[in-house]
Amino acid sequence: MNVCQTCSPEGRISVDYADLLRRLSLHDQRVAAEVFNGAIPQTGGPAPNLDLKTLALVRLAALVAVGGAVPSYGAHADAAVDAGATDAEIVDVLVGLIPVVGLPCVVAAAPKLALALGHDVDDTYAIQAG
Repeated sequence: MNVCQTCSPEGRISVDYADLLRRLSLHDQRVAAEVFNGAIPQTGGPAPNLDLKTLALVRLAALVAVGGAVPSYGAHADAAVDAGATDAEIVDVLVGLIPVVGLPCVVAAAPKLALALGHDVDDTYAIQAG
């Protein structure tokens, strides 16, 4: 447990978000080590108020926003599906990002995400165009 976390009587981890936000704003380099506490960032982290599905969908959205690589889409899409997200919910994340990151960013991410979900975009396009 790090300096930003305490345990409640019910056993839930409580994070002092004000302190964490302040430390992130100050670029406190110890935050990452404390936050992940040795966990792999893709699977761990301080999200006691987010369920695994929501966290996985947020991570997919972040991946789209930063223009992630194809293998990253596979890993994060798998994590989202394993956490209970449907393909439709994952596509809704893309649609929801359009006003934030712009249509070109979402269009660039769509084929990567489609492949990660097991869909061949070229075959789909050929069927609709033909």
